[in-house]
Amino acid sequence: MGGDLVDWIAVIVLAGIAWHGLTYRDEDGERPWVHLLFGCIALLFCLRFLFFDILDVM
Repeated sequence: MGGDLVDWIAVIVLAGIAWHGLTYRDEDGERPWVHLLFGCIALLFCLRFLFFDILDVM
């Protein structure tokens, strides 16, 4: 376990981007597919940094 400060910052920033992308709704209450797409991509990178760089799973 561990990880550099840069890894922790990347996880926090990517988690924020993923949260915004997955929970965003426009004025009509719809979820734009672009926000969902980039939210999912950010979530994958966030989990990758968390599990592989910080927690050393592999």
